[in-house]
Amino acid sequence: MTKSVIAVLLAGSLVTGCGFRDSRVNPFNWFGNGRDVPQAEQTTTQTNPLLPTKRRLRRSELPYQGTPIDVVDTLVIERTDAGAIIRATGTAAQQGPYDVRLIPVSEDGKAVDGVLAYRFEVLKPARPQPVGTERTRKVTVARALTNQDLEGVRTIQVQAARNTKAARR
Repeated sequence: MTKSVIAVLLAGSLVTGCGFRDSRVNPFNWFGNGRDVPQAEQTTTQTNPLLPTKRRLRRSELPYQGTPIDVVDTLVIERTDAGAIIRATGTAAQQGPYDVRLIPVSEDGKAVDGVLAYRFEVLKPARPQPVGTERTRKVTVARALTNQDLEGVRTIQVQAARNTKAARR
């Protein structure tokens, strides 16, 4: 046993003197020491590192295909420092409405004769759904308005298929 240990130590010391230390065969040298590599040039533009730089393929934006909700139940205008928040609750004709929006009635979204009007619209499921109870068909939508949007507005209306709710300033 001692003869074999001595032989291995002797062979190891002979091999290390022959340049084995710097060869690719040495397992301690497989990853080697750190070497300097040229650094990529940094751009001077300030970019957000959290946003992706590559453009991802996106589906083309389809126009909103909403239909008016059946009934508007409540309309609440909550004042804020920056303007107001319109909050409306409505009941759909059947269960499953989604993607609820308040769509401006006027083309430019401005008030007409002091009245700012919105349509309460929802998307309906593709397959027919049961009518269900009134509680399961209720949805709520909100929209923020700035003080500039509220200039000259005396009344805010939310329209549905069967009724219209209005709130005055």
